[in-house]
Amino acid sequence: MTAAALRRLTLTNFRSYHAASLDIGANLVVLTGPNGAGKTNLIEAISFLMPGRGLRRATLEEVAFSEGDGTVGGSWGGSWAVSAEVEGMLGLATLGTGIEPPAAEVSTRTRLCRIDREPVGSAAAFADHLRVIWLVPAMDQLFMGPASERRRFLDRLVLAVDAEHQGRVNALERALRSRNRLLEDPRPDPHWLDAIEHETAELAVAVAAQRAETVHRLQAALATRKDDAFPSAEIALEGWMERLLPDHPAMEIEERYRGILKNNRARDAAAGRTLDGPHLTDLAVIYSPKSIPAADASTGEQKALLIGLVLAHAGLLAEMTGFAPVLLLDEVVAHLDPDRRLALYAALARLGAQVFMTGADPAAFAEVASQAAVFTVNSGQVQRSA
Repeated sequence: MTAAALRRLTLTNFRSYHAASLDIGANLVVLTGPNGAGKTNLIEAISFLMPGRGLRRATLEEVAFSEGDGTVGGSWGGSWAVSAEVEGMLGLATLGTGIEPPAAEVSTRTRLCRIDREPVGSAAAFADHLRVIWLVPAMDQLFMGPASERRRFLDRLVLAVDAEHQGRVNALERALRSRNRLLEDPRPDPHWLDAIEHETAELAVAVAAQRAETVHRLQAALATRKDDAFPSAEIALEGWMERLLPDHPAMEIEERYRGILKNNRARDAAAGRTLDGPHLTDLAVIYSPKSIPAADASTGEQKALLIGLVLAHAGLLAEMTGFAPVLLLDEVVAHLDPDRRLALYAALARLGAQVFMTGADPAAFAEVASQAAVFTVNSGQVQRSA
């Protein structure tokens, strides 16, 4: 299996890095250093080579280089840039993204994206070259947290499959907000409501359909896993729309949802929000070895289950595109026992993807250090180890 890979990464005014450049030259990359040194900042920069707000869900302004006095951007005006030379699905290319200093009359800034220094419409175009997925400590509470976190996790999985998915999700959220504003009027214009509900239904079914397709594919991939260290899961979407999609035409479901929206106007107006639709869908996950909900599994079992989901998703992307995605694993090995740590390294080797791993303790990477490009990170400085 071929792997999409970064060969050089350059950061300008990003987070703790005024300027940094890494010549990578390996498919296994280890970033070590004390807590707070900037390891996660480096892989967050890579996550911006995908549509969306990166692995921390930061705003464009939040990732700008911070001066010692706490101001953002300093003389750079809050501008930042991330550039990567990649060997990807269309061969060698240079991907770049960031924001420029704002013009005096502009209060908001737009993220700029370039391929081989030529502007492109959005980061969705980067998906022609590589896919990026990640696992970070904030995801450890995925199965215990609210449904919104599982939807966000699911949408990242879908986004790696379909780079236009985030745009549809955002459009659906805007349509729902517009409907809610109309319903705030004691006597809303029924023609405007009909129009916005027509758009909302189209977007809702499109979002639900892509989620359902991705879950179906991922469940099939999970069913073939035979890794005891990272057991399989059974996953399903909990939402009436997603349950109907395999056996009913999209237009029929759209029409049904429009009827629900129309009938529920008074109820939704009283609630101040739309109380039915895929924006409330949950991702149900069963821990297969014990046939119990993932939320009822132990902390260690949940961690192993999450790693198994990410590995299965990476394998699915490799199968669909012919290229293994880039994996960003932040502080993953620190919480694994020695046997599971070795099992993870073996699973990553079988996948053949380029993997970036972070950790404070270099000893945790002893088994793979000889095969990896190891970088020491400290206070915004990055140095490759001998």
